Amino acid sequence: MAQDPNGKDHAVALTHSATIRETTSAPADRVWAIIADGWTYGAWVVGASRVRSVDEAWPAVGATLHHSVGVWPLVRDDVTSVLEVESGRRLLLAARVHPVGTQAVELTITPSGEGSIVTMREEVTHGPLRLVPRRLRQVGLTLRNREAVRRLCLLAARSPDDAREGR
Repeated sequence: MAQDPNGKDHAVALTHSATIRETTSAPADRVWAIIADGWTYGAWVVGASRVRSVDEAWPAVGATLHHSVGVWPLVRDDVTSVLEVESGRRLLLAARVHPVGTQAVELTITPSGEGSIVTMREEVTHGPLRLVPRRLRQVGLTLRNREAVRRLCLLAARSPDDAREGR
């Protein structure tokens, strides 16, 4: 069972998680390159307004990404920690958004033809959001994560020339 740096368990939470799958023309290694670069999270994670710092070891187990969520002036600083990693294939995170709670977030990349399938699963593991009925939580998480996966796939599908030129 995966534990965050505060000793909280997260593995069980994904049993009834909100799940999004999207197929992209980008190969799995390009998708992983975006995920493995913690500085890109502000570009594709919905609600992340900025990334403040990223551990050099990211995305190794125990590494953290310090981010802010919200819209100015209602911005909260928080942290996301790596719980498990299978390099190039899977990342399990504990994303804390104080004071509403902590979410377990799993990103999986599966090669498919010349592209890949990106799967994102998320569920609230701790905090007041657990009091919201699961079906209602899943609606919100599904809408948010559909857009996040779409953004991730678009970033990964850019040609290397587009990325170098800032397009």
